[in-house]
Amino acid sequence: MTAVVAAQLRLKLGVVGKGGVGKTTISGLLARAFAERGRHVVAIDTDSNPNLGLSLGLSLIETEAVPVLPRSVVVGSGTTGAADLIAEYGRATPAGPTLLSAIKVAAAGAGCTCSGHATVRSLLAAALADVDVALVDMEAGLEHLSRSGGTLAHADVLLVVCEATRKSVLTAARTAALAAELGIAEVVAVGNKARTEQDVTFFDDALSAAGIELIGVLPYDEGVAGADRTGAVGPVPVTPDIQHALEEVLAGLAAAQGRAADVAG
Repeated sequence: MTAVVAAQLRLKLGVVGKGGVGKTTISGLLARAFAERGRHVVAIDTDSNPNLGLSLGLSLIETEAVPVLPRSVVVGSGTTGAADLIAEYGRATPAGPTLLSAIKVAAAGAGCTCSGHATVRSLLAAALADVDVALVDMEAGLEHLSRSGGTLAHADVLLVVCEATRKSVLTAARTAALAAELGIAEVVAVGNKARTEQDVTFFDDALSAAGIELIGVLPYDEGVAGADRTGAVGPVPVTPDIQHALEEVLAGLAAAQGRAADVAG
Protein backbone atom coordinates (compact mmCIF):
# COMPACT_ATOMS: atom_id res chain seq x y z
CA MET A 1 0.00 0.00 0.00
CA THR A 2 1.37 3.43 -0.92
CA ALA A 3 2.01 6.12 1.68
CA VAL A 4 -0.49 8.41 -0.07
CA VAL A 5 -3.26 5.84 0.26
CA ALA A 6 -2.26 4.97 3.82
CA ALA A 7 -2.36 8.63 4.84
CA GLN A 8 -6.09 8.70 4.04
CA LEU A 9 -6.98 5.61 6.06
CA ARG A 10 -8.77 5.97 9.36
CA LEU A 11 -6.21 5.68 12.13
CA LYS A 12 -6.60 4.60 15.75
CA LEU A 13 -3.36 5.67 17.41
CA GLY A 14 -2.18 5.13 20.97
CA VAL A 15 0.60 7.39 22.29
CA VAL A 16 2.49 5.73 25.14
CA GLY A 17 5.74 5.91 27.11
CA LYS A 18 7.25 6.35 30.54
CA GLY A 19 6.52 9.40 32.66
CA GLY A 20 8.12 12.69 31.71
CA VAL A 21 9.07 11.85 28.13
CA GLY A 22 6.60 14.31 26.59
CA LYS A 23 3.67 12.11 25.54
CA THR A 24 1.09 14.85 25.95
CA THR A 25 3.18 17.39 24.05
CA ILE A 26 3.70 14.92 21.19
CA SER A 27 0.01 13.97 21.26
CA GLY A 28 -0.99 17.62 21.00
CA LEU A 29 1.43 18.35 18.16
CA LEU A 30 0.31 15.30 16.18
CA ALA A 31 -3.41 15.89 16.74
CA ARG A 32 -2.96 19.48 15.58
CA ALA A 33 -0.92 18.39 12.54
CA PHE A 34 -3.57 15.87 11.47
CA ALA A 35 -6.31 18.51 11.88
CA GLU A 36 -4.33 21.03 9.82
CA ARG A 37 -4.32 18.46 7.02
CA GLY A 38 -8.10 18.34 7.00
CA ARG A 39 -8.52 15.19 9.05
CA HIS A 40 -11.38 14.90 11.56
CA VAL A 41 -9.43 14.22 14.76
CA VAL A 42 -10.74 13.04 18.11
CA ALA A 43 -8.08 13.29 20.83
CA ILE A 44 -8.76 11.22 23.95
CA ASP A 45 -7.03 12.10 27.22
CA THR A 46 -6.79 9.06 29.51
CA ASP A 47 -4.52 10.62 32.11
CA SER A 48 -6.03 10.80 35.61
CA ASN A 49 -4.59 14.34 35.72
CA PRO A 50 -5.76 15.45 32.25
CA ASN A 51 -3.69 18.14 30.51
CA LEU A 52 -4.06 17.37 26.80
CA GLY A 53 -6.53 20.23 26.46
CA LEU A 54 -3.75 22.67 27.34
CA SER A 55 -1.66 21.34 24.45
CA LEU A 56 -4.64 21.86 22.14
CA GLY A 57 -5.13 25.50 23.11
CA LEU A 58 -7.72 25.31 25.89
CA SER A 59 -7.23 27.21 29.13
CA LEU A 60 -6.86 25.32 32.40
CA ILE A 61 -10.44 26.20 33.36
CA GLU A 62 -11.72 25.04 29.96
CA THR A 63 -9.70 21.82 30.18
CA GLU A 64 -11.01 21.01 33.64
CA ALA A 65 -14.57 21.70 32.45
CA VAL A 66 -14.47 19.02 29.74
CA PRO A 67 -17.00 16.38 30.87
CA VAL A 68 -15.65 12.92 31.61
CA LEU A 69 -16.89 10.02 29.48
CA PRO A 70 -19.39 7.76 31.26
CA ARG A 71 -17.88 4.68 32.83
CA SER A 72 -18.01 1.15 31.43
CA VAL A 73 -20.09 2.10 28.39
CA VAL A 74 -20.33 -0.48 25.60
CA VAL A 75 -20.28 1.65 22.46
CA GLY A 76 -22.62 0.44 19.76
CA SER A 77 -24.79 -1.44 22.24
CA GLY A 78 -28.38 -0.29 22.49
CA THR A 79 -28.59 3.48 22.11
CA THR A 80 -24.94 4.32 22.80
CA GLY A 81 -23.38 5.18 19.47
CA ALA A 82 -19.84 6.47 19.01
CA ALA A 83 -21.00 9.60 17.18
CA ASP A 84 -23.52 10.42 19.92
CA LEU A 85 -20.90 9.90 22.64
CA ILE A 86 -18.41 12.18 20.88
CA ALA A 87 -21.06 14.83 20.22
CA GLU A 88 -22.21 14.88 23.85
CA TYR A 89 -18.87 14.67 25.64
CA GLY A 90 -16.43 16.09 23.10
CA ARG A 91 -15.22 19.67 23.16
CA ALA A 92 -13.83 21.63 20.22
CA THR A 93 -10.33 23.02 20.69
CA PRO A 94 -8.52 26.01 19.14
CA ALA A 95 -6.03 23.59 17.56
CA GLY A 96 -8.82 21.83 15.65
CA PRO A 97 -9.28 18.36 17.21
CA THR A 98 -12.26 17.39 19.33
CA LEU A 99 -11.16 16.57 22.88
CA LEU A 100 -12.57 13.75 25.00
CA SER A 101 -11.65 13.26 28.65
CA ALA A 102 -11.85 9.64 29.77
CA ILE A 103 -10.61 9.77 33.34
CA LYS A 104 -10.44 12.30 36.12
CA VAL A 105 -9.53 11.69 39.76
CA ALA A 106 -11.31 14.43 41.69
CA ALA A 107 -10.54 13.30 45.23
CA ALA A 108 -8.40 10.90 47.23
CA GLY A 109 -9.90 7.45 47.62
CA ALA A 110 -12.05 7.84 44.50
CA GLY A 111 -11.29 4.28 43.39
CA CYS A 112 -9.64 2.78 40.34
CA THR A 113 -9.98 4.08 36.80
CA CYS A 114 -10.66 0.72 35.14
CA SER A 115 -14.20 1.60 34.06
CA GLY A 116 -12.98 4.71 32.24
CA HIS A 117 -10.43 2.63 30.37
CA ALA A 118 -13.20 0.16 29.49
CA THR A 119 -15.14 2.95 27.79
CA VAL A 120 -12.08 3.97 25.75
CA ARG A 121 -11.47 0.37 24.73
CA SER A 122 -15.10 0.06 23.60
CA LEU A 123 -14.91 3.36 21.73
CA LEU A 124 -11.81 2.22 19.82
CA ALA A 125 -13.53 -1.06 19.00
CA ALA A 126 -16.38 0.83 17.33
CA ALA A 127 -16.34 1.72 13.65
CA LEU A 128 -15.92 5.50 14.24
CA ALA A 129 -17.20 6.10 10.73
CA ASP A 130 -17.01 9.90 10.95
CA VAL A 131 -13.57 10.06 12.61
CA ASP A 132 -10.39 10.07 10.53
CA VAL A 133 -7.94 9.92 13.44
CA ALA A 134 -8.66 8.75 16.99
CA LEU A 135 -5.57 9.62 19.02
CA VAL A 136 -5.31 8.35 22.60
CA ASP A 137 -2.88 10.09 24.95
CA MET A 138 -2.24 7.36 27.51
CA GLU A 139 -1.24 7.68 31.14
CA ALA A 140 2.41 6.88 31.87
CA GLY A 141 3.43 3.28 32.36
CA LEU A 142 2.27 -0.10 31.10
CA GLU A 143 -0.96 -0.74 32.99
CA HIS A 144 -3.12 0.27 30.02
CA LEU A 145 -1.62 -2.68 28.13
CA SER A 146 -1.59 -5.16 30.99
CA ARG A 147 -5.09 -4.58 32.34
CA SER A 148 -7.77 -7.07 31.30
CA GLY A 149 -8.55 -6.67 27.61
CA GLY A 150 -6.04 -3.86 27.13
CA THR A 151 -7.27 -0.29 26.75
CA LEU A 152 -5.48 -0.04 23.40
CA ALA A 153 -6.30 -3.54 22.15
CA HIS A 154 -8.18 -2.07 19.16
CA ALA A 155 -5.53 0.49 18.20
CA ASP A 156 -3.96 0.21 14.76
CA VAL A 157 -0.60 1.64 15.77
CA LEU A 158 1.20 2.38 19.03
CA LEU A 159 3.63 5.30 19.08
CA VAL A 160 6.13 5.04 21.93
CA VAL A 161 7.61 8.38 22.95
CA CYS A 162 11.20 8.04 24.17
CA GLU A 163 13.86 10.29 25.62
CA ALA A 164 17.56 9.58 25.35
CA THR A 165 17.80 7.25 28.36
CA ARG A 166 18.09 3.48 28.76
CA LYS A 167 15.05 3.43 31.06
CA SER A 168 12.92 5.04 28.37
CA VAL A 169 14.01 2.51 25.74
CA LEU A 170 13.46 -0.35 28.19
CA THR A 171 9.88 0.86 28.64
CA ALA A 172 9.52 0.94 24.85
CA ALA A 173 10.71 -2.66 24.58
CA ARG A 174 8.29 -3.80 27.27
CA THR A 175 5.50 -1.90 25.53
CA ALA A 176 6.22 -3.65 22.23
CA ALA A 177 6.16 -7.06 23.92
CA LEU A 178 2.81 -6.41 25.60
CA ALA A 179 1.38 -4.95 22.40
CA ALA A 180 2.32 -8.11 20.52
CA GLU A 181 0.41 -10.16 23.10
CA LEU A 182 -2.66 -8.01 22.40
CA GLY A 183 -2.27 -8.50 18.66
CA ILE A 184 -1.03 -4.96 17.91
CA ALA A 185 1.68 -5.60 15.36
CA GLU A 186 2.62 -2.00 14.60
CA VAL A 187 4.69 -0.40 17.35
CA VAL A 188 6.92 2.49 16.32
CA ALA A 189 8.90 5.05 18.29
CA VAL A 190 9.64 8.75 18.26
CA GLY A 191 12.62 10.26 20.03
CA ASN A 192 11.88 13.45 21.91
CA LYS A 193 13.89 16.35 23.37
CA ALA A 194 17.09 15.52 21.49
CA ARG A 195 19.76 18.10 22.32
CA THR A 196 22.80 16.67 20.48
CA GLU A 197 23.76 14.41 17.61
CA GLN A 198 24.74 11.89 20.28
CA ASP A 199 21.11 11.79 21.39
CA VAL A 200 19.99 11.08 17.82
CA THR A 201 22.57 8.31 17.51
CA PHE A 202 21.42 6.87 20.83
CA PHE A 203 17.83 6.69 19.59
CA ASP A 204 18.93 4.98 16.38
CA ASP A 205 21.15 2.41 18.07
CA ALA A 206 19.11 1.63 21.19
CA LEU A 207 15.75 1.31 19.46
CA SER A 208 17.24 -0.73 16.62
CA ALA A 209 18.70 -3.11 19.21
CA ALA A 210 15.25 -3.36 20.81
CA GLY A 211 13.68 -4.19 17.44
CA ILE A 212 11.55 -1.04 17.34
CA GLU A 213 11.36 1.22 14.29
CA LEU A 214 12.34 4.85 14.92
CA ILE A 215 10.18 7.07 12.71
CA GLY A 216 11.44 10.47 13.82
CA VAL A 217 13.32 12.53 16.38
CA LEU A 218 12.04 15.84 17.73
CA PRO A 219 14.70 18.27 18.94
CA TYR A 220 14.55 19.93 22.32
CA ASP A 221 12.72 23.22 21.88
CA GLU A 222 12.83 25.99 24.46
CA GLY A 223 9.53 27.40 23.18
CA VAL A 224 7.75 24.15 23.96
CA ALA A 225 9.50 23.82 27.32
CA GLY A 226 8.73 27.44 28.17
CA ALA A 227 5.06 27.01 27.34
CA ASP A 228 4.94 24.00 29.65
CA ARG A 229 6.60 25.96 32.45
CA THR A 230 4.34 29.00 32.18
CA GLY A 231 1.11 27.21 31.31
CA ALA A 232 0.72 29.40 28.22
CA VAL A 233 -2.71 29.26 26.61
CA GLY A 234 -2.94 28.44 22.91
CA PRO A 235 -1.18 25.96 20.62
CA VAL A 236 2.60 26.18 20.93
CA PRO A 237 4.27 27.79 17.88
CA VAL A 238 5.99 25.13 15.77
CA THR A 239 9.56 25.91 14.68
CA PRO A 240 10.87 24.73 11.29
CA ASP A 241 12.96 22.01 12.97
CA ILE A 242 9.94 20.68 14.88
CA GLN A 243 7.80 20.90 11.73
CA HIS A 244 10.34 18.90 9.73
CA ALA A 245 10.48 16.24 12.44
CA LEU A 246 6.68 16.07 12.60
CA GLU A 247 6.52 15.51 8.83
CA GLU A 248 8.83 12.51 9.27
CA VAL A 249 6.70 11.15 12.10
CA LEU A 250 3.49 11.56 10.11
CA ALA A 251 5.05 9.71 7.17
CA GLY A 252 6.18 6.94 9.48
CA LEU A 253 2.71 6.63 11.01
CA ALA A 254 1.14 6.47 7.54
CA ALA A 255 3.50 3.64 6.60
CA ALA A 256 2.75 1.77 9.82
CA GLN A 257 -0.99 2.23 9.30
CA GLY A 258 -0.65 0.92 5.75
CA ARG A 259 1.09 -2.22 7.00
CA ALA A 260 -1.58 -2.71 9.65
CA ALA A 261 -4.32 -2.36 7.04
CA ASP A 262 -2.60 -4.86 4.75
CA VAL A 263 -2.48 -7.40 7.59
CA ALA A 264 -6.11 -6.77 8.57
CA GLY A 265 -7.29 -6.93 4.98
